Amino acid sequence: MAVKTTPEYIVLLNQAVEREFGVAVQYFLQHAKMEKIIKKQIPENILFDKTTYDAVGKMLHEISIQEMKHAASIMERIYYLGGEATTKGDKPVIGNTISEFAKLGVVAEEEALNLYRKIIGKAAEMGDWETREMFEKIFGEEEEHLFKFQEYTAFQDEKEEPDKVPLSEWRKIFTSDYLELLNKAVAAEICGIIQYTNQHEKAALLELRMKKTPLETVQGTNSQGVVSKLLKDVFMQEMQHLEKISERIYLIDGEAVTKPNPLPVVGKTTLEILSLDHQLEADTIALYRQIIAEAMKRGDTTTRRIFEDIVLQEEDHYWTFDDYVR
Repeated sequence: MAVKTTPEYIVLLNQAVEREFGVAVQYFLQHAKMEKIIKKQIPENILFDKTTYDAVGKMLHEISIQEMKHAASIMERIYYLGGEATTKGDKPVIGNTISEFAKLGVVAEEEALNLYRKIIGKAAEMGDWETREMFEKIFGEEEEHLFKFQEYTAFQDEKEEPDKVPLSEWRKIFTSDYLELLNKAVAAEICGIIQYTNQHEKAALLELRMKKTPLETVQGTNSQGVVSKLLKDVFMQEMQHLEKISERIYLIDGEAVTKPNPLPVVGKTTLEILSLDHQLEADTIALYRQIIAEAMKRGDTTTRRIFEDIVLQEEDHYWTFDDYVR
């Protein structure tokens, strides 16, 4: 090992992973919620194709992706240093308006900068120059996020007008138990995103990249490298699923949950990783078929079609994992 670490040092780095996971989910769900806010703000949107709300929504989406990349980079470093990356995340706080999103973002980014200053100092003290350089780069990007959020903290949100007409009959199908069912899908997607991201970094360990056969040497990869790429591709699709499902929940006046359920599990070997993912996809497919049946029963065509599209991709994930574990 190039750098001699301590358990306390790995804990410190994992605090950064938890923070990155938490804000990634926070900004992503805020981005999904923006669609509801846009539809509520008719005065500005009726005159323009693009509005402030669209611009902020795009910014939140871009920052959330960057935060996930930060988490992946930090986890990769933890595994390289011989540690075990966490699957926990800080508790996201969503808010309801642009100014609230911005103020929550400022708090989150200031907390990150304080933590990363500490990590940079500790990395220098231990002679871990690679980690120090990585966090200095991340620190600069988090500063940019902070400045962007600060621009919107004084934003004058338009007041939401109360409904002037009674709730339409068709909207009464969106009951609390139905929203609870849809939120099980949100929780499952968050679990998948965290689990696959962590596993991707673990499968990419330097030790697992060692070539053991002539074929692996010629091809420049091995089975673990193939699995690592596979998990990255699946992770990207799960992000799209989370966006579609949470956006739908917000549009029907619900609130998306922010915690994964079940809790992410990583596994110790490539086969164990794939077996865990195979089971997660099986459970997710069963849940989504239940949601499709309930949506059909209630006449919620839009939600039914969203989940019919998603379940096709989840089944594709399942069969892909099935090829490896059988």
